Amino acid sequence: MAGGSGPIKEGELNNEINVVPLVDIMLVLLIIFIITIPVATKAIKVVLPTNANVPTETKPENISLSVDFAGTVYWNDGQISLEDLAKLAQSEATQSPQPEVQIRADKRVTYAYVADVLTTLQRNYLLKVAFIAEPPPHG
Repeated sequence: MAGGSGPIKEGELNNEINVVPLVDIMLVLLIIFIITIPVATKAIKVVLPTNANVPTETKPENISLSVDFAGTVYWNDGQISLEDLAKLAQSEATQSPQPEVQIRADKRVTYAYVADVLTTLQRNYLLKVAFIAEPPPHG
């Protein structure tokens, strides 16, 4: 009978499980998890804003700035250049309290045009800026 655990002779089948490849794979997976878990858990702690649909208060002293698809800037419905915007922003920035600038930008406008408007307002110390958007559709 060949049921013992003695040496295997040539031509006989080995009916024992070879666990060496399984241990190798498990060690590789263990090393991968040990390396990647600390990287995945380290993140910069930031508090993200929550989305709230607050109705806009339109006061007479608020300034409405619109930027259309072509990048044209409108100050309270009148077309102006960026140089004129800078002059108007300087005069409005001296008021106390400063009026709020409400920017309405076409959703297809290139970001560079809106960034130019924001930069012009910031450089001329007009700091109260809000973006006006349509509320999301209900349905």
